[in-house]
Amino acid sequence: MDDQINRAADALVESYSTGDIKIHHLDRQPLPSHAEIVRALVTIHELLFPGYIGAQGLTGDALSEHVRQRMTWLYEVLTEQIKRAVSYVNRIGEACDVTDQEASDCAAGFLNELPRLRELLAADVQAAYDGDPAATSLDEIIFSYPSIYAVMVYRLAHQLHEMRVPLMPRIMTEHAHHRTGIDIHPGTIIGSSFFIDHGTGVVIGGTAVIGNNVKIYQGVTLGAFSFDKDSSGQLVRNTKRHPTIEDDVVIYAGATILGGETVIGRGSVIGGNVWLPHSVPPGTRVLQDSPNLRIIPPDAAAAS
Repeated sequence: MDDQINRAADALVESYSTGDIKIHHLDRQPLPSHAEIVRALVTIHELLFPGYIGAQGLTGDALSEHVRQRMTWLYEVLTEQIKRAVSYVNRIGEACDVTDQEASDCAAGFLNELPRLRELLAADVQAAYDGDPAATSLDEIIFSYPSIYAVMVYRLAHQLHEMRVPLMPRIMTEHAHHRTGIDIHPGTIIGSSFFIDHGTGVVIGGTAVIGNNVKIYQGVTLGAFSFDKDSSGQLVRNTKRHPTIEDDVVIYAGATILGGETVIGRGSVIGGNVWLPHSVPPGTRVLQDSPNLRIIPPDAAAAS
C-alpha cells in the first residue's frame, strides 16, 4: 500500500510541471488567503450587527475596547491581503490603482466606510421586514435570512471593488454564493432598501444596476446575452451586459431579464417565469400566460 501511495504522489507532483495549462501557484509569492478573508468577514459581520454573533452583552467602555481591538486586527489582516492581491495582478501584468504602499491606507479607508454601510444594511433589513409578512421581527431577519448575509457581503465587496482592490471582492461574494445560493457580482450597483425573498438561485451580473426599494424572489436572473468577440476571437469585456432595474420594481420567482440595454421602468412588476430580453416603460406589468395543463382525475390515472 505504501508503494502505491508513493507512486500516486510522484505522479501527482510530476503533473504539476507538465501540460500546456498550469493550474498551480508554486514557487511564487502567496495569493490572498481565502481563510483569512472569511475570518475577516466573520469579524466585520460581528461589528456590523453587534450582539447577534460573537461577543454579547458588551456596553460602555468594554464595548468601545472590543470594537477597537477588532478594528485593529481587521486593519492588519486587510492590509496584508490587499498587498497580496496587488502583488498578484502586478505580476501578471494587469494595471492596479492600488500600490503595496497604499494598501494600509486602502484598508483604513475601507474600515472608515463601515458606519455608512451599516446605514445601508439597516434599510435592507427594514425592507425585508416590510416585504415579508412571515417575518416576526428584525432580529429574526438578521439571525436567519440568507439574503441579509449575501447582501452584507456584497456591500462590503462592492466597496473594495470601488476602491479598485483586485481579487478580494470576488473571493468574498463567491463565499457568500457558496453559503447562501445567492450570486451577486461585486461590480453590481444596488441602491438602498434592497430585499431578496427566499433567495436560492438568484444570479445578478456584474454590470447590472438596481435602484432603490427593489424586491426580487428566488430563481431570478439578471443576466447577459451571449458574449460578443473581437477580431481575434477574444471575449469583449468592460461593456454593460446586464440590465438596469429602476426604483420600486418587483421581480417574481424564476424571472430572467437579459441585456445591457434592457431597462425595467420604475414601479414595474415582472411576473414569475417571465423571459424578458427588452426594456419596458415605468409602471408595466409583465406576466407569463398560464400554460396548458392536463389534470388527470385519480380514477382515470389508475386505469391508465
